[in-house]
Amino acid sequence: MSDLQKFQRRERYSHGFRGRTRDSFSIVSNLDEPHHDDNAQLAVTMENTYQMGPYRRMPIPAVTDILKDVLTNYLHEAKYEVEWSQGMTKTICEVIRARVKDLMIPRYKIVVLVHIGQLTGQSMKVSSRCLWDASNDTFASYSYKNSSLFGLATLYAVYLE
Repeated sequence: MSDLQKFQRRERYSHGFRGRTRDSFSIVSNLDEPHHDDNAQLAVTMENTYQMGPYRRMPIPAVTDILKDVLTNYLHEAKYEVEWSQGMTKTICEVIRARVKDLMIPRYKIVVLVHIGQLTGQSMKVSSRCLWDASNDTFASYSYKNSSLFGLATLYAVYLE
């Protein structure tokens, strides 16, 4: 198709758009629409703090105690089953995350990883890589074993500037 044919075709299809191209469009939303929720929370705009480091650091011994307590309580008398371990890893992650958030350490992003596996004489190596600020970011890890399974919990606390 020649350039002249493309131009004529574009003119023909964009006739009703009056200066706008065919690909541009506009969406207008009114607050009086029936699906609008009057109880919706407005976005809070926060000012810059220009804070370059944490006022309070993540207490690693307290976090390690949380990891130990949660893994011991949930896996103490458990027997390994595939379906059970899939759900239990999610539950343990949520419990650990909630308990660490209860420490109320501001401006840290919490990432929790839990691995549960069967003890059958095998070995397992877990590694991770990420962008890391060694002066502010930290981690804690704890592993637990009983007669039929092992559990490994790792928590990463990444400081948000």
